[in-house]
Amino acid sequence: MLLVVFTLDYEIHGNGEGCPYQLMVEPTRRLLNLFDEYGAKLTIMADAAEIKRFSDYKEQTGHDEYHGDVIVAQLQDAVKREHDVQLHLHSSYFNAREGAGHWAQDWSEYNLAGLPAERVMECIGLGKDTLEQAIKRVAPEYRCIAFRAANWSMTPSRTMVQALIKNGFKIDSSVFKYGRRSGLVNFDYRLAPSALVPWKVDENDICARSETGQLLEFPIYSENRWIGAFITPQRIHRLFQSRRYRISRTPAVAEVDRSVSRESGGRRWRLLSILGSRHAWKADFNQCGGRQLIRALERAERASECRGRDVPFVLIGHSKLFTRYNEARLRPLLRFIASQPERFGFSTFTELDSRQYGRSG
Repeated sequence: MLLVVFTLDYEIHGNGEGCPYQLMVEPTRRLLNLFDEYGAKLTIMADAAEIKRFSDYKEQTGHDEYHGDVIVAQLQDAVKREHDVQLHLHSSYFNAREGAGHWAQDWSEYNLAGLPAERVMECIGLGKDTLEQAIKRVAPEYRCIAFRAANWSMTPSRTMVQALIKNGFKIDSSVFKYGRRSGLVNFDYRLAPSALVPWKVDENDICARSETGQLLEFPIYSENRWIGAFITPQRIHRLFQSRRYRISRTPAVAEVDRSVSRESGGRRWRLLSILGSRHAWKADFNQCGGRQLIRALERAERASECRGRDVPFVLIGHSKLFTRYNEARLRPLLRFIASQPERFGFSTFTELDSRQYGRSG
């Protein structure tokens, strides 16, 4: 059986713009209501650094302009409705400055995995404490045990893995096989052991197994596909959103862009490379069509890794991208999963941790 885990990165735009109510609260309200119709479970990966800054702003000014109270209430309500809340973290927000409705982030802390070990430990601990303090008010048994790094920043791995373990985390879900990137954040996940099945992590390499590993990697499901598979109306919407709210070209960002351009041989060569090669196609319920995801579930179900055991199938989405069009395309997927309980089930990271998934043997 495939245990389907819908994860939602709960955040505003990457450049610090946007209304949290419109980008986080309202779309997540619709998503939770939709999931409740089908008995589905949602795992909200809440950006605790953003949420902390929104709450700090209210304490400092007396104005809840960034809807911190409503955000906390929504996370509490989600847990009471038996959904899940776990940690997502844009570390550049811890020192962010507010100005005219925009958050100017600390770009020196954008790449969490590249920070000193003490700072990584501190950031992850702050994020965990922020969520636990908020949610334990209504659910005393709640524990923050799962993590997703902003921009999938998990390399170099040793500092990140050790900080997660020392802070009591059991699960990471930042890796997607076939993925790689060079820029403000660098990673290469092509050597990940699986695109589907979790593994115990070697603390020196998030993409390596270790029988003694104390952290489990639950990869975001992905496939290695040609560019045509990526052409959907939802992805076009995401492309426009990304361009409209792109990160400000600070000197540091501009230099990274120039360096990447030189290494890849310029824009023309990069375009040819994109068109002529395969890429990591993630199970993204914002950007993929419902039928695409149904077919991906069926392919994963047929994989030899799944035979004879329960295997998590992790999807990713973003609250800021959950449009009405997206909602309509998601319904067939939820209906398909709910109608075949002998093949598929809905789950969350908390549920999988409680049943000690992958920790025996």
